[in-house]
Amino acid sequence: MSAEAVLNEEIQPETKSKKEKFLVTTFKRLIKNKLAVIGLVIIALQLILAIAAPVIATHDPLKQALADSELPAFSEGHWLGTDNYGRDIWSRIVYGARISLSVGLLAVTLGLLGGVTLGLISGYYRRLDGIIMRLVDLLFAFPGILLAMLIIAILGTSLVNVAIAISIWSIPSCARIVRGSVLTVKKQEYIQAMRSLGASDFRIHVKHILPNCMAPIIVFATMRMATAILSTSALSFLGLGAQPPTPEWGAMIAQGQNFMWTSPHMTIVPGIAIMLIVFAFNVVGDGLRDALDPNMDLNQ
Repeated sequence: MSAEAVLNEEIQPETKSKKEKFLVTTFKRLIKNKLAVIGLVIIALQLILAIAAPVIATHDPLKQALADSELPAFSEGHWLGTDNYGRDIWSRIVYGARISLSVGLLAVTLGLLGGVTLGLISGYYRRLDGIIMRLVDLLFAFPGILLAMLIIAILGTSLVNVAIAISIWSIPSCARIVRGSVLTVKKQEYIQAMRSLGASDFRIHVKHILPNCMAPIIVFATMRMATAILSTSALSFLGLGAQPPTPEWGAMIAQGQNFMWTSPHMTIVPGIAIMLIVFAFNVVGDGLRDALDPNMDLNQ
């Protein structure tokens, strides 16, 4: 068989049937984890809320009705009550799900793009490894939330800038994880075979190394979503993210803290929303980590 024919067959460490079997096995392991299933249900419900917000919301989340201010939960027409401006809390929670998930997804996506790229280059090209890892160590020297606050102070307060700040904070962790996987994968015989057959580095990265590093990347992305959403809420709470009257969960908590004794639902409801979505992504991430572990069968 010619070298060109071998290249066209895309040499892989596993056959297609083995990969399909691995995916099925991973899914079965995941659904056996009750906490992970609960997390998936919560995430699915939050996605439905975010996508169908205009239909599910009962009121305009920005419309003020001072005559109905600080209504308690289960009031007529406002089953989660209203805030101090008479805005419906249920509607603001629903639209807040859209904001939190969007910012979290953007932050994780940007972080993965930077982290995966640096990790691939650092793990594959040893002459660049030292330089890239020292830059990563420099980012690690700053506490994550302080680094995000510094970036926002430079860029300005907005949800887009929050996503950029959180993504920069995510890059060093992602780069370290990907680099470790690349160092292991690039020593495999099929990678050496592709090099000897004249495959370009880009082809080896995209077709062979990256697909075999996806398991830790998927786990990292899932758990990082929880961190991104929590960080977005924290920065908005501090006034560095969403600005009034944007219905963002962290900003809602900041607004409600002055009414904790008279209208505690203004703080409790968005706090529960944050808690549930962060819990969901964390337990799903834990479930994926266990399900994607190749030694899982041996540990059982």
